[in-house]
Amino acid sequence: MVATELRDGYAVLTLDDPAHRNALSLELSDALAAAVTAALEAGVGAIVLAASPPVFCAGGNLDDLITPKAPLRDVYAGMLTIANAPVPTVAAVGAPAIGAGVNLPLACDVVLASPSATFDPRFLDVGIHPGGGHLWRLAHRVGPQGAAALVLCGDRLNGEEAAAAGLAWRCVPDAELLDRACALAARAAGRQRDLVARAKETLRASLAVTSSDDAVELELTAQEWSVARPGFADHVRALRDSLRAAKAARTAEADRRRQGG
Repeated sequence: MVATELRDGYAVLTLDDPAHRNALSLELSDALAAAVTAALEAGVGAIVLAASPPVFCAGGNLDDLITPKAPLRDVYAGMLTIANAPVPTVAAVGAPAIGAGVNLPLACDVVLASPSATFDPRFLDVGIHPGGGHLWRLAHRVGPQGAAALVLCGDRLNGEEAAAAGLAWRCVPDAELLDRACALAARAAGRQRDLVARAKETLRASLAVTSSDDAVELELTAQEWSVARPGFADHVRALRDSLRAAKAARTAEADRRRQGG
């Protein structure tokens, strides 16, 4: 129900139950949780979450709501596993995300959408209160007014509107969506893994900080840790030498062209 592709340093996890519109059944949620866990155990440095069309995720399985197979808490296992992943996560949303299905991109660090995407939280239409931290995550992206418009008033956003509202980072052409998401994941995975993980941890913690002074202290602790790591000076020295060499090469090329002209 979730296809996994391990690439160069990162994983692409694809919701793959199109016959059921990738609805968040207990089985799909468990499969997603298992796929995220396996990817992390394989040592990936980032995760891309995608979905087989025509729907990114249709939300909760209606049959399961009528006759529950497990407590509601268990149905959020997949979403919470990706939300709690220590590596950067990127959602590639190129089709409708509906109801609880909106939680999946909201659980990711970065959301890329295409014009074919829609974000349609319709919990109330089903007669159920939002769950999984939906209101909290949504309000952090689009503000309380945006969350109210989407959840209480039944508004919806397409990919371009989602990017403008802050729910998505960018809206990119459908044909480029997965490649653009993978490019972000690859770049994150290519950086120092411990440093990326610590920066993500600090970013999360900073959401609860209420003053500039506290933010400075939070980041200073992490920054002091980063410069005290073994190999830090060697890394900076190599970077400095590379920049100097590139500058010298540019200067030499400019001199050659002037002399030749």
